Amino acid sequence: MSGTLYVVATPIGNLDDLSPRARQTLADVDLVAAEDTRHTGRLLSHFGIKTRLLALHEHNEKERAKKLIDELLEGRSIALVSDAGTPLISDPGYRVVHAAREAGITVTPVPGPSAMTAALSVSGLPTDRFCFEGFLPAKKKARRDLLARLSAETRTLVFYESIHRICESLADLEKAFGPDRPAFFARELTKVHEECIGATLGQLRQHADSGEIVQKGEVVLVVSGTEIAAGSTIDVDWLLDELAGKMPDKEVARIVAMATGEKRNKLYKRLLERASGPSK
Repeated sequence: MSGTLYVVATPIGNLDDLSPRARQTLADVDLVAAEDTRHTGRLLSHFGIKTRLLALHEHNEKERAKKLIDELLEGRSIALVSDAGTPLISDPGYRVVHAAREAGITVTPVPGPSAMTAALSVSGLPTDRFCFEGFLPAKKKARRDLLARLSAETRTLVFYESIHRICESLADLEKAFGPDRPAFFARELTKVHEECIGATLGQLRQHADSGEIVQKGEVVLVVSGTEIAAGSTIDVDWLLDELAGKMPDKEVARIVAMATGEKRNKLYKRLLERASGPSK
């Protein structure tokens, strides 16, 4: 019989958040596949666990997947962990889980901490419907294109972001969604210096630009959907420019109308006029 692949959630900051079941699983398996063996090694050492470690990260996952599947097929059980939180949520592991499923191997979740759900749960924003967009693109154009497409999204949005790009990203979010859109900023969740701020995007951008936000740790941004943010002021011309040429004009007009409350026919006419240039 083949072994079992356990997908184990680990603490995002506070080590006491590792569940008793997760501890037992990490101690009982034959191997722990870890995003960073040094980081996970410290976690295992803290709990007196001596299970063998193998590195599994974005640069070697493709080649390591076969080795792990072979071990599982030989009857060994493996725990898959990331540096923090639930594996595969903007972390490595998809190729291994997919290959295990394809091979008929049992894949079992050991649920626990997740920065995404932790931030959502305390944001004060609607959580009945939300979408997770992971890390925002590092390149400015790709980030702005994505945010322009999301400007009409009615569900609450969740993003991960590097603290080193937070000023640029908040400026782009404010431009795409308007300064009055309700949002929530969470940094260093469950750690000693945890910081959580509920404010509008404009206020958060000012807070970041002023240097009040400590440049340390990972960030989760939660942003209200467009229908909930009544009265938001979105730069219509900017949004038209961002979307024009990336999809048919009628679709651009429909999305911008949803995001801004402007009349679709009026926006479509505006697009045609912009495309033909100024009249002589």
